[in-house]
Amino acid sequence: MYKIKVYSAVLVMMFAILTASSAQTIPTGSQVDEAKWIAVLKSDASRQAKSEACRFLAVYGTRASVPVLAGLLADPELSHMARYAMEPIPGPEVDSVLRDALSRLEGMPLVGVIGSIGVRRDRQAVPALAKMVNHTDPLVSQAAARALGTIGNAPAAEALQSALADAKEIQLLHVGEGLLRCAERLHASGEQKRAMAIYDQLRQFEVPHQVRSGAIRGAILSRGKDGLVLLQEYLHDEDYHRFSAAVQTAQEMSDPGVTQLLTKALDKLDSDHKILTIWALGKRADKAAVPTLLGLAKEGEKAVRQEAIQTLPQIPDASTIPVLVALLDDSDREIAQTAQESLCSLPLPEVDTAVMKMFQGGQSDKRTKAMEMITRRRMTQAIPALFQAAGGKDAAVRPAAIRMIGELGSSDQLPSLLELLNKLGQSQDLNAIEQAIRAVCADAETRPSNVERIAKAAEQAEPTQKVVLLRVLRALGGEKALQSVRDAMKDTNTEVSTTAFRSLCSWETPDAAQDLLNLAKSRSEATERLAALRGYIRLIRDKGLSSRDKLAMCRQASGLVERDDEKRLLLGALGTINSPAAVAMIAPYLDSQATRQEAAAACLAVSEELLKGQNAASVASRLVEPLEKTVGATEGDIANRAKALLEDAKKKAGR
Repeated sequence: MYKIKVYSAVLVMMFAILTASSAQTIPTGSQVDEAKWIAVLKSDASRQAKSEACRFLAVYGTRASVPVLAGLLADPELSHMARYAMEPIPGPEVDSVLRDALSRLEGMPLVGVIGSIGVRRDRQAVPALAKMVNHTDPLVSQAAARALGTIGNAPAAEALQSALADAKEIQLLHVGEGLLRCAERLHASGEQKRAMAIYDQLRQFEVPHQVRSGAIRGAILSRGKDGLVLLQEYLHDEDYHRFSAAVQTAQEMSDPGVTQLLTKALDKLDSDHKILTIWALGKRADKAAVPTLLGLAKEGEKAVRQEAIQTLPQIPDASTIPVLVALLDDSDREIAQTAQESLCSLPLPEVDTAVMKMFQGGQSDKRTKAMEMITRRRMTQAIPALFQAAGGKDAAVRPAAIRMIGELGSSDQLPSLLELLNKLGQSQDLNAIEQAIRAVCADAETRPSNVERIAKAAEQAEPTQKVVLLRVLRALGGEKALQSVRDAMKDTNTEVSTTAFRSLCSWETPDAAQDLLNLAKSRSEATERLAALRGYIRLIRDKGLSSRDKLAMCRQASGLVERDDEKRLLLGALGTINSPAAVAMIAPYLDSQATRQEAAAACLAVSEELLKGQNAASVASRLVEPLEKTVGATEGDIANRAKALLEDAKKKAGR
């Protein structure tokens, strides 16, 4: 009875705390009664309740919690949570309990306790942990080695050094990593000589390469300025792992002599070693390396040249620019492309000057490359020069220059682009200027004024240029643009009126719906009537229209559709209108083999949405007959879907 009362009280207390602040997993200190959580751990509460108690004790527990938590260390299900709660509790009581557990636990609970001892860095546990480094359970052995490394004092290091000599292959990695941690802690605490001795032992021992690499790094850095001698030794090591460790360590060394060692070593290295060394020089960003890198960029193995070229932007120096510019003409296209990318990436204003010099030169290919870099570097100061090229005689440069204006410019460039349009006549130039005008007018804030300006320009433009502006107006949209297109349909020039008609048929907003409906009814050419009707039906899908408006448009279109493809287009629009009236309009098309599949799909799409809605009961009866017709007209999966919806409709209609 007592246990039941305690357990019930605990549950009530936990519920009160958890519901008092749903935004907090852990309550404030004033809300916590340590004794109550200890009571949870002593009770028959669930594993989840005890785990929750441990979480609270991890924040608010004191030495009073230690005995009950110690009793959970052997529990496979709660050992982890007990240690989670104990690790933050200050005082020697926790350390004593964990050390005592070393002799009585085994398996994963023992591994966990060893880990907690490491977390708490209990130096008194070193003798016991030292004995466990050679434990028969490899997980225990590994945990002991890691814990000793985390403790990291001299006795821990000595224990691991002794274990290293007799360590089995499976233990070498963990013993070695533990020793590395010891060396790092010893070095940080001022015991450089002891740390250096460990690094030297590991780099000369047959340990896994990642341990040896760490030891090489430590051995070099711990020697200070004297580390240059050891660095130089490893820069000539044929083993790639040892060489790599030295080169990567060089990045951490501020001594200018490091750059000199790296650059001198390059002459005797193979391609792979050179590439890694070049990479390190880039990370060091020492300008003393630039002359060497420039030499490697100019000639030699392709992979090495590319690495050198790619590294140059990491060490910004004006002397790099002429070399990269010259490499743009390299016979190897990949080298030339790499040089161009590096030149674009170089964060120096002198690059812009060099690019503009290229652009203003006489060679078309160089001017084209320069324009690519102008765009990559977002050189808006080049816009006046681009306009000059856009109106020039070089047919290969003109359209590219116009496109660059569109990419770099804003609506401020619109007047100049409109003026330029009146001077151009070749199709590639006109296409480019159309793209450019659309690009600079993309900003929503300036769009109305831009449309006004373009519409005015269209009124005065010659037919060829007017055609371009009509296409731009269609893309920009709006009432003013639509009116300009309407007016242009009356133009006596056939190309202009045809472009206006096509623009209207591809209009993207419903404000053109009535125009298209009128055209679908009045045009004498069947192809034009069909184009207008298609444009009209396409607008029915606009999300801004209400279901009532969409139905009204569908009814207008239904009287005009004649061909099967037009009917299928209409069915696609009806399938987006969630209304019983849409289903009623769809049903007759189930009678024709040519439209049956589209009609069934539209009927099912609308019915599914209606039967999921809040008004399903009130509309269900109106869906029964169309769904019955769909079941009879279809087969396979579609028929099965229709049957399921039919049953649902009947049920909700009360039939």
